[in-house]
Amino acid sequence: MRMSAFFRALRTSYQAEIDDLASDSEGKDVLHQRLLEKRGQIGFLGQMMETAPEMVAVAFHGGFHFELPAVMEQLLTLESDEFPDWDSLGDAIQLTPWAKDMAAVLLKQPQGDWFMTVAATLEYVYQRPSPHQQESALEPEHTEHGARRQARNLDHGHDFDADDDHAHKNDQEHDEASTDWLEGQGFDRKE
Repeated sequence: MRMSAFFRALRTSYQAEIDDLASDSEGKDVLHQRLLEKRGQIGFLGQMMETAPEMVAVAFHGGFHFELPAVMEQLLTLESDEFPDWDSLGDAIQLTPWAKDMAAVLLKQPQGDWFMTVAATLEYVYQRPSPHQQESALEPEHTEHGARRQARNLDHGHDFDADDDHAHKNDQEHDEASTDWLEGQGFDRKE
């Protein structure tokens, strides 16, 4: 995974912020309660958008839906002075209703567009499975049991799954739409 120095530095801080909010001194899960408190303080927290964006961004935890992952992957490679306009990311990033309300407050500030891009990208990295998790998910196919199961499926003519084929076509269409969008924003087309 290619990631700019800017996001590499903030990724760990963002994770630590969420971890700090997750449990109290007795080990009880209090993440939801603490996030609600932070969201109620968004006007005040907005003062820290530039100096400590990760501390403000956690208030948006769970408030983004990523429609075009290729766009998010591209954002991860950008340094803090290279972001596109927030409005141009509308097809790639959707906000929940409560997150839209909070964003409206912050977007009134001079660095609001910049901050929202940072917040969305940090949340994307947080939600995104690590390469190690993806590798371990593939490992069962490489075990003796997985190889036997795969061979058995081939022997019985189960090597084609219409649902998998449909999902693959949807993924290809999704990737193509993401690539078209990126090209429209001035990024070079990757083939």
